[in-house]
Amino acid sequence: MPIKVRIPTPLRSATNGRDIVELRAGSLAQLLDSLEAAYPGIKERLVGDDGDIRHFVNMYVNGEDVRFLQGLGTTLKDGDELSIVPAVAGG
Repeated sequence: MPIKVRIPTPLRSATNGRDIVELRAGSLAQLLDSLEAAYPGIKERLVGDDGDIRHFVNMYVNGEDVRFLQGLGTTLKDGDELSIVPAVAGG
């Protein structure tokens, strides 16, 4: 069973409209590389030039914020679910 990646509406143009993508990887970094291989250009919208997750992007593995886990080094296993949640601002 692969890892289920939930794609938020603002990024669906990069995944041909798909809201869920399933991939295999052993870590979050590997998953993002696989996501980039399948959908070129999506990684730059998630990861900055410094190689870290952009400040306005939140990622959760099975409901846990990866910033409080091991960040991009977070270990993944089959059946895990990654939710990508862009920050919302307003005024």
